[in-house]
Amino acid sequence: MSSAQQPAPPRPTSRDVARAAGVSQATVSLVLGDKWRGRVSSSTADRVRDSARELGYRPNLAARSLRMGRTRTALLVVPALTNEFFARVYTGAAAVAAEHDFGVVLYPSPDGTGPARDPFASARAALDGVIASSMATGALGALRGAGLPLVMLDSDPEDGEAAARVNLDIAHGMHQVAGHLLGLGHRRIVHLASAVETWTFAVRARALREAVRDVPGATLRTVTARLDVGAGREAVEAVLSAPGPPPTAIVCDDDILAAGACKAVRRRGLRVPGDISVTGFDDLALATAVEPELTTVRLPAEQVGERGMTALLDVLEGRPAEHPDLPVRLVVRDSTAPPPTA
Repeated sequence: MSSAQQPAPPRPTSRDVARAAGVSQATVSLVLGDKWRGRVSSSTADRVRDSARELGYRPNLAARSLRMGRTRTALLVVPALTNEFFARVYTGAAAVAAEHDFGVVLYPSPDGTGPARDPFASARAALDGVIASSMATGALGALRGAGLPLVMLDSDPEDGEAAARVNLDIAHGMHQVAGHLLGLGHRRIVHLASAVETWTFAVRARALREAVRDVPGATLRTVTARLDVGAGREAVEAVLSAPGPPPTAIVCDDDILAAGACKAVRRRGLRVPGDISVTGFDDLALATAVEPELTTVRLPAEQVGERGMTALLDVLEGRPAEHPDLPVRLVVRDSTAPPPTA
């Protein structure tokens, strides 16, 4: 028989791994199913994993899923596939999922079309749980009825529907922005707010109002715009065309709106930051692609995804899924400076 016709060698089994590691098959199952803590020593767990790796052992995930009644699949619901922030959230979630032999299906919320239909014939049969951005809650109508564990990202802690939630310290981020601008001497401030009605943007508005209200001589005006560059530019052009002294600083709910604000300032023949300072939020790649580069708040998007997937795994295994808010950090670049004198 030629080498091309040689039968493939048999796949190693859990019994082979147990024999190589000198343990029982039950111990192999515990270790490779990530349920060994408190039952097996860490040195034994390492020995089992090493033996499985040396033998090239791969568990039969289909059979395991049937035994556990699970599909080992999570759904990540986001507002849009084109937004860099949510692409990074997916990257973080998928990395943690892969470590636990899970898959992540990415599902974008339809924009302006109301609640989405169940993306599967039956979400309950096809999924183990759902991770969703608060900006995509309109897509959860059919999924809520499936009785699946739900982990919310960047959402209202008082909303008791979710089994767990992962939040960023958004309020502290906006306080950092306000403190930076007020410290530079700015008193006439415009808030270019997102027109999306969701918890994360409500927190930004509230934190900015709190930071400005007790500062003598400081004023804050709020205008809203859709989350795109053109809408942000139009909103700021309207502000700069209005009678009265222009703002010396524009605080934007995200970097996309900030890019639009910078365009509007330049179209009026003004300078950023010489005449008007502009700040963003998120620290997308766009923040360093524009000129001048944006002062913005850095959000750890990949960590949001990692924590979201970890929280879902905790819920599925009956473990506590409480996680502290992720810290955020102001990154000062060239789009902010002291206001012009007189």
